[in-house]
Amino acid sequence: MEDQPGSRARVTSYGVLLAISVSHLLNDTLQSLIPAIYPVVKDGFHLTFAQVGLITLAFQLTASILQPVVGAFTDRRPQPFSLAVGMGITLVGLALLSVVTSYGALLFSVALVGMGSSVFHPESSRIAHLAAGNRRGFAQSFFQVGGNVGSSLGPLLAALVIAERARSSILWFTIVAAAGIFILSGVGRWYKSNHGPSSGKKHAPATLSPGLSRRRVIISVAILLALIFSKYFYIAGMTSYLTFYLIDKFALSIKSAQLHLFIFQFAVAAGTLIGGPIGDRIGRKYVIWISILGAAPFTLLLPHAGLLGTTVLSICVGVILSSAFPAILVYAQELLPGSVGLISGLFYGFAFGMGGLGSAVLGRLADLSSLGYVFQLIAFLPLLGLIAVFLPSVESRVPAVAAGE
Repeated sequence: MEDQPGSRARVTSYGVLLAISVSHLLNDTLQSLIPAIYPVVKDGFHLTFAQVGLITLAFQLTASILQPVVGAFTDRRPQPFSLAVGMGITLVGLALLSVVTSYGALLFSVALVGMGSSVFHPESSRIAHLAAGNRRGFAQSFFQVGGNVGSSLGPLLAALVIAERARSSILWFTIVAAAGIFILSGVGRWYKSNHGPSSGKKHAPATLSPGLSRRRVIISVAILLALIFSKYFYIAGMTSYLTFYLIDKFALSIKSAQLHLFIFQFAVAAGTLIGGPIGDRIGRKYVIWISILGAAPFTLLLPHAGLLGTTVLSICVGVILSSAFPAILVYAQELLPGSVGLISGLFYGFAFGMGGLGSAVLGRLADLSSLGYVFQLIAFLPLLGLIAVFLPSVESRVPAVAAGE
């Protein structure tokens, strides 16, 4: 994983990117087990939809609240082996999840998984940035697609393993967490030798993108966060309730509905891989604009489609909508060079928080009305993409030098 001295600003470290992307795959595979087993725990614990939503809220809030704190702290004091520690916390949460017998303990176990995520995402995104060279969009897409593939594998594994056996079979997935700890320990050694406290490098102070005022940067960040809200509120509805929606509307089995969720999340992975490289070529602002607003026609049609149409439209939504996040994250990092950890933590944390809040709110709304009404309502969220027109162009303002150099 070593780089040649003096070349880090130009050369993309593909070995590091592969390791961190595989780790992201393992991390998000484990996390995606939580929504994938909702039908199992709903029946086992006799839960309402609102209580199901609170499970997601417990997981996502611990992740979202802590991520900006972790990112800001490690901007100043890098912690090369924090990634392995975070995966260890996830391992403990999964082990508890497989054996808990009360709803309160269930919430605590998923909160631990969220805590592991709060450490993993800002630090791993920083490493992807440092290993990117001049291909920042590609690096973020490659890193994030590992997580998206992992998210799509969770429902598939739940359908093949957990649904056929019992919740206790989650314990087998601690082996996956152990593999992640091993890989991340190697990444930590690369980080320490190349960019850690002993490398002799000074970490860049927080600065603004050249030519932009503080007010313009703040407004731009607010617009990006609003777009994250629209994206993740919608995706929360899909990931948490698509299985229930398909079971209710089309009388599918739990296993079949989970396979449809796998298809949707695999489409999300494909869109993530596409978004970053396109942003490197045509500009991230245009990718953000097209991906959020461009999903609207498909989300508006989906609640009125049959089973085949729902599947096809969910694929289109997943690909288009998910292409935004790599572009949004790199765009935000270019607005505030030198604060990669803080920005990564803020945006990942906000995304997780909106996902958790969306799941809880939409679950309560489903209890009061119906899942069909929920899917009709969230279909309008991508229209918020219109506000992307107010974003400035920043790519030409920022020199292609990795933060922290």
